[in-house]
Amino acid sequence: MNILNIKHLVYFKELARTEHMSQAAENLGISEPSLSYAIKKLEVELGVPLFEPDGRNIKLTHLGGLYLKYITASINSLNHGNDLIKQLINPNKGYVKLGFTYTLGQSLVPELIKQFSIQENNREISFELNQSFTAQLLRDLYDEKYDVILSSDVTQFGDQDPHKIFNFTPIVEQEIKLAVPFDHPLAQEAEVRMADIGDQPLIMYSKNSGLRPLINQILEHADIQPNIKFEMVDDHSIVGFVRQGLGIALVPNLPQLNQEFVKLKPIVDNPVNHELFLVTKQSQFITPSVSRFQEFVKSYCWQHYTNKDRLI
Repeated sequence: MNILNIKHLVYFKELARTEHMSQAAENLGISEPSLSYAIKKLEVELGVPLFEPDGRNIKLTHLGGLYLKYITASINSLNHGNDLIKQLINPNKGYVKLGFTYTLGQSLVPELIKQFSIQENNREISFELNQSFTAQLLRDLYDEKYDVILSSDVTQFGDQDPHKIFNFTPIVEQEIKLAVPFDHPLAQEAEVRMADIGDQPLIMYSKNSGLRPLINQILEHADIQPNIKFEMVDDHSIVGFVRQGLGIALVPNLPQLNQEFVKLKPIVDNPVNHELFLVTKQSQFITPSVSRFQEFVKSYCWQHYTNKDRLI
């Protein structure tokens, strides 16, 4: 159906509502012959009569009544889409579909959203939030389920170079600490060294995690052959295993962790931090509200973290 027939559908809907040719034409601001021509053209295109005489007026045929239900839904959906587009291109409205890794939900993401939203022009911008590990976030960003994600960097995306698909902008660095049970000998130390890990059982991030390459790098730098007991994706599960005395773990700083049961110890001789990135898909359309949020994140993180050598 060509695009000109959208008007014909609107004409059909109004005529179905009034069941009166002259009244519908007046409401639409067109002549009766123009309305009659549009309805006839629509009936020829569909191959069925949509109206039938009813005394001096007209009424929908059975097929016309069925067709009206779909036309009403379609026009309502189209109007909703038009309203949504108008909202999205208004930089003071719209919404941001944001994905982020699990640890970032404890401090950085709430801080960013709060500081962004308190600015007067941003108060009507809303957020759709979700968390996952880096590999899944990137797959969903590729499928345009997100506008932007906050995650680790990766060296592979399937069989493609991720840096030819996504833009990775560094925003903050996250300190890596050693998580030990509260009754572990290292729990009483103010700080630890990599040598303290030795051959102790380790709870590791799975190979799907964006943190796994970093943890491997830290262990290799310290010339440690890890004694891996368990592997998992998310921080809370790792901490849960540590709490039960099943091993110790290298994890990002978790500011909201209750250290009554699991202690997070600074590592004095680890020179490697976890670098985090704002990631966008190179070919994806960016609305003004999303663009504004991206620029805010870059500026805010520079002012409050990078420029002050502050870790999260």
